[in-house]
Amino acid sequence: MKDFQRWRKSRHSQPNGGCIEAGRAADGTVGVRDTKHNGAGPILEFTSDEWRAFLRTIRAGA
Repeated sequence: MKDFQRWRKSRHSQPNGGCIEAGRAADGTVGVRDTKHNGAGPILEFTSDEWRAFLRTIRAGA
């Protein structure tokens, strides 16, 4: 398992606990996790290119 650093909570997080965090590994991989699992749940991993494409798609409203 990769060591993701500096987990950051989304600024779009909800006060009801519906939150995600994103962190980056030394190789540039981005990990995304659900905060409800207190760091013990699954982590989705994206390459840098996949992450940029994901963010572009969200920002475009798709």
